[in-house]
Amino acid sequence: MQNHPSYPVLSQLLEKYPATGGALFQVYNDLTLAQKWIDVEVIDLPACKRAAIKGKRPTPDTDRAPSICIVVPCSLSESISASWLRAAFTSLDPLPSEIYVAITSEDTSTVYYKISQGIVKPPV
Repeated sequence: MQNHPSYPVLSQLLEKYPATGGALFQVYNDLTLAQKWIDVEVIDLPACKRAAIKGKRPTPDTDRAPSICIVVPCSLSESISASWLRAAFTSLDPLPSEIYVAITSEDTSTVYYKISQGIVKPPV
């Protein structure tokens, strides 16, 4: 992992949160290398004992600016609670209306879930 080009960007938070480092490393590389996000930065979320990733995902519509998204990585073996999600939201400034939780598995697959505050009607 130390020889990977993304390691210098992540090293401080990988050392600070070793239990969640694998998920952070996997999701960061998926977003930057596979999904081609831009303006990506790693954010410390001490209340959740992990880091989050903030960036802009590219849009096929060139007239529309890319939207800023926040992704909180975790592994499939972790337990997620409502209080954990609340801590993730409140740790971010400004308070976002939604975040994505990226759940990683040992086979390197990643599933992204969009989590909104309160009850939000899904788009039809």
